[in-house]
Amino acid sequence: MSRFDLTKTVMRQGVWQGVLTARSGEEDAPEIAVTHLGNAVEGVTVTAQEVAGRWDLNVPIPAEAVADGVQTLIISDQSTGDQLGHITLIAGEALGDDIRAEMDLLRAELDMLKRAFRRHCRETS
Repeated sequence: MSRFDLTKTVMRQGVWQGVLTARSGEEDAPEIAVTHLGNAVEGVTVTAQEVAGRWDLNVPIPAEAVADGVQTLIISDQSTGDQLGHITLIAGEALGDDIRAEMDLLRAELDMLKRAFRRHCRETS
């Protein structure tokens, strides 16, 4: 079990941001490692907040992680090896197929609801 909880706050301008919270009054800043395809991601920063036991985590998304398909960056506690979380990026044609399929399902459900609503209006008028 990890010593820290990781909560995503925002991803903006190519930087993923989150908050690390110590589970058991940990005072020392955590040593965080972020990897993509087994390679270390450079530029990761951990900054203490004013509240004891909380740190801001900033992970710059490397250019090589922006590619077609699904890319995953693994965030882990370097001292224990525990995985704290992950960042998943989806781009390109893989995403397009998923969105098209979801849109088809939404259209079918909307058509079904329209028919049911019209039938209800005819029966109650």
